[in-house]
Amino acid sequence: MDYGYKGKGITIHLLVDGKGMPLAAISTPASASERGEVSKLLKQVKVRSKRGKPRSCPKEIHADKGYDSKALRKFLRRKGIRPVISRRKWPNAKQPSGPKVATSQSRWTIERTFSWIQRKFRRLVSRWERKTLYWTAFLSLCIIMMWIDKLICG
Repeated sequence: MDYGYKGKGITIHLLVDGKGMPLAAISTPASASERGEVSKLLKQVKVRSKRGKPRSCPKEIHADKGYDSKALRKFLRRKGIRPVISRRKWPNAKQPSGPKVATSQSRWTIERTFSWIQRKFRRLVSRWERKTLYWTAFLSLCIIMMWIDKLICG
Protein backbone atom coordinates (compact mmCIF):
# COMPACT_ATOMS: atom_id res chain seq x y z
CA MET A 1 0.00 0.00 0.00
CA ASP A 2 1.43 3.34 -0.97
CA TYR A 3 0.78 6.48 1.04
CA GLY A 4 1.14 9.90 -0.49
CA TYR A 5 -0.09 13.35 0.36
CA LYS A 6 -3.43 12.46 -1.28
CA GLY A 7 -3.78 9.22 0.68
CA LYS A 8 -3.42 5.60 -0.26
CA GLY A 9 -3.92 4.50 -3.82
CA ILE A 10 -3.90 1.32 -5.82
CA THR A 11 -3.97 0.39 -9.50
CA ILE A 12 -5.53 -2.81 -10.81
CA HIS A 13 -3.95 -4.23 -13.96
CA LEU A 14 -6.24 -6.64 -15.83
CA LEU A 15 -5.68 -8.90 -18.80
CA VAL A 16 -9.05 -9.76 -20.37
CA ASP A 17 -10.17 -11.83 -23.32
CA GLY A 18 -12.11 -10.43 -26.30
CA LYS A 19 -15.42 -10.66 -24.45
CA GLY A 20 -14.20 -8.81 -21.36
CA MET A 21 -13.74 -11.76 -19.03
CA PRO A 22 -10.66 -11.33 -16.80
CA LEU A 23 -7.81 -13.79 -17.31
CA ALA A 24 -5.19 -12.31 -14.98
CA ALA A 25 -5.00 -9.48 -12.48
CA ILE A 26 -2.27 -7.68 -10.58
CA SER A 27 -2.61 -4.82 -8.13
CA THR A 28 0.18 -2.31 -7.57
CA PRO A 29 0.58 1.00 -5.74
CA ALA A 30 -0.79 3.93 -7.71
CA SER A 31 2.65 5.48 -8.04
CA ALA A 32 4.20 2.39 -9.68
CA SER A 33 4.90 2.23 -13.39
CA GLU A 34 2.26 0.42 -15.44
CA ARG A 35 4.64 -0.70 -18.17
CA GLY A 36 6.52 -3.18 -16.00
CA GLU A 37 3.41 -5.18 -15.10
CA VAL A 38 2.66 -6.47 -18.62
CA SER A 39 5.24 -9.25 -18.48
CA LYS A 40 3.88 -10.41 -15.10
CA LEU A 41 0.35 -10.55 -16.51
CA LEU A 42 1.49 -12.54 -19.54
CA LYS A 43 3.24 -15.09 -17.31
CA GLN A 44 -0.04 -15.83 -15.52
CA VAL A 45 -1.98 -16.76 -18.67
CA LYS A 46 -1.87 -19.69 -21.05
CA VAL A 47 -3.89 -19.19 -24.26
CA ARG A 48 -5.37 -22.43 -25.57
CA SER A 49 -6.39 -22.83 -29.17
CA LYS A 50 -8.43 -25.75 -30.45
CA ARG A 51 -5.47 -28.12 -30.74
CA GLY A 52 -1.92 -28.40 -29.62
CA LYS A 53 0.18 -26.93 -26.90
CA PRO A 54 -1.20 -23.83 -25.16
CA ARG A 55 0.46 -20.59 -26.22
CA SER A 56 1.82 -18.29 -23.57
CA CYS A 57 1.00 -15.17 -25.58
CA PRO A 58 -2.08 -13.72 -27.26
CA LYS A 59 -1.89 -12.46 -30.84
CA GLU A 60 -2.33 -8.81 -29.92
CA ILE A 61 -2.66 -6.59 -26.85
CA HIS A 62 -4.78 -3.45 -26.62
CA ALA A 63 -3.71 -0.98 -23.94
CA ASP A 64 -4.17 2.66 -22.99
CA LYS A 65 -1.60 5.46 -23.04
CA GLY A 66 -0.23 4.55 -19.62
CA TYR A 67 1.48 1.50 -21.14
CA ASP A 68 3.13 3.41 -24.00
CA SER A 69 6.90 2.93 -24.22
CA LYS A 70 9.39 1.85 -26.83
CA ALA A 71 10.83 -0.84 -24.57
CA LEU A 72 7.41 -2.42 -23.99
CA ARG A 73 6.57 -2.38 -27.70
CA LYS A 74 9.91 -4.02 -28.47
CA PHE A 75 9.35 -6.66 -25.76
CA LEU A 76 5.89 -7.51 -27.11
CA ARG A 77 7.11 -7.75 -30.70
CA ARG A 78 9.91 -10.12 -29.65
CA LYS A 79 7.29 -12.39 -28.09
CA GLY A 80 5.23 -12.30 -31.31
CA ILE A 81 2.49 -10.05 -29.92
CA ARG A 82 1.14 -7.12 -31.93
CA PRO A 83 0.90 -4.08 -29.60
CA VAL A 84 -2.12 -1.82 -30.13
CA ILE A 85 -1.24 0.95 -27.70
CA SER A 86 -2.24 4.59 -28.01
CA ARG A 87 0.71 6.96 -28.05
CA ARG A 88 1.17 9.59 -25.38
CA LYS A 89 1.11 13.17 -26.61
CA TRP A 90 3.63 15.63 -25.28
CA PRO A 91 2.84 19.34 -25.68
CA ASN A 92 6.15 20.42 -27.25
CA ALA A 93 7.27 17.14 -28.80
CA LYS A 94 7.65 16.60 -32.52
CA GLN A 95 5.02 14.24 -33.91
CA PRO A 96 6.44 10.94 -35.25
CA SER A 97 6.50 10.47 -38.98
CA GLY A 98 4.73 7.62 -40.69
CA PRO A 99 1.18 6.33 -40.63
CA LYS A 100 -0.96 7.25 -37.67
CA VAL A 101 -2.13 4.42 -35.44
CA ALA A 102 -5.90 4.15 -35.36
CA THR A 103 -7.59 4.46 -32.00
CA SER A 104 -8.45 1.06 -30.56
CA GLN A 105 -12.14 0.32 -30.95
CA SER A 106 -11.94 -2.70 -28.63
CA ARG A 107 -10.71 -0.66 -25.65
CA TRP A 108 -14.27 -0.48 -24.34
CA THR A 109 -14.17 -4.16 -23.32
CA ILE A 110 -11.64 -3.52 -20.54
CA GLU A 111 -13.52 -0.39 -19.45
CA ARG A 112 -16.71 -2.46 -19.30
CA THR A 113 -14.93 -5.05 -17.15
CA PHE A 114 -13.82 -2.36 -14.71
CA SER A 115 -17.40 -1.05 -14.53
CA TRP A 116 -18.64 -4.60 -13.77
CA ILE A 117 -16.14 -4.82 -10.94
CA GLN A 118 -17.15 -1.43 -9.56
CA ARG A 119 -20.84 -2.24 -9.76
CA LYS A 120 -20.82 -5.80 -8.42
CA PHE A 121 -17.90 -5.73 -5.99
CA ARG A 122 -18.02 -2.47 -4.08
CA ARG A 123 -15.42 -3.66 -1.61
CA LEU A 124 -12.81 -3.34 -4.35
CA VAL A 125 -13.79 0.25 -5.18
CA SER A 126 -12.54 1.65 -1.90
CA ARG A 127 -9.75 -0.30 -0.30
CA TRP A 128 -10.37 -1.01 3.36
CA GLU A 129 -7.82 -3.80 3.84
CA ARG A 130 -4.37 -2.84 5.06
CA LYS A 131 -2.61 -6.02 3.99
CA THR A 132 -1.98 -6.70 0.33
CA LEU A 133 -2.69 -10.40 0.82
CA TYR A 134 -6.32 -9.70 1.75
CA TRP A 135 -6.75 -7.24 -1.09
CA THR A 136 -5.39 -9.74 -3.63
CA ALA A 137 -7.68 -12.43 -2.21
CA PHE A 138 -10.74 -10.23 -2.75
CA LEU A 139 -9.58 -9.43 -6.27
CA SER A 140 -9.14 -13.15 -7.04
CA LEU A 141 -12.55 -13.90 -5.53
CA CYS A 142 -14.05 -11.23 -7.76
CA ILE A 143 -12.57 -12.85 -10.87
CA ILE A 144 -13.72 -16.32 -9.79
CA MET A 145 -17.27 -15.09 -9.18
CA MET A 146 -17.36 -13.37 -12.57
CA TRP A 147 -16.31 -16.63 -14.28
CA ILE A 148 -18.84 -18.70 -12.32
CA ASP A 149 -21.58 -16.25 -13.30
CA LYS A 150 -20.48 -16.46 -16.94
CA LEU A 151 -20.38 -20.28 -16.96
CA ILE A 152 -23.73 -20.73 -15.20
CA CYS A 153 -25.74 -18.01 -16.93
CA GLY A 154 -24.04 -18.36 -20.28
